[in-house]
This record gives sequence, structure tokens and C-alpha cells, in this order.
Amino acid sequence: MSQPNDKMTREERLAAKLRENLRRRKGQAREIRESDADGVSKPDSDR
Repeated sequence: MSQPNDKMTREERLAAKLRENLRRRKGQAREIRESDADGVSKPDSDR
């Protein structure tokens, strides 16, 4: 009977990871926008 509790815990853990990832990605996008606004261009070596 502990399956629903385990599943909720897993879902909560995954949701927290998704939120953390979203914050990190938004921060990276913000840094890129700010550096572009400052006129600093980054090399596109990974394209």
C-alpha cells in the first residue's frame, strides 16, 4: 500500500527537478540576452 506514497514522492521529486531546470535555463537565456545587448558575441563553435 506504500505505492501511492512512493509515486507521489517520485512525482514531487521530478516536479522539483523540472522547476530547477527551468530556472537554470531561464537564467542562461537571460545571460545570453544581456551579453548580446552589451555587444559581446560568443563563438558559435557548437553549431
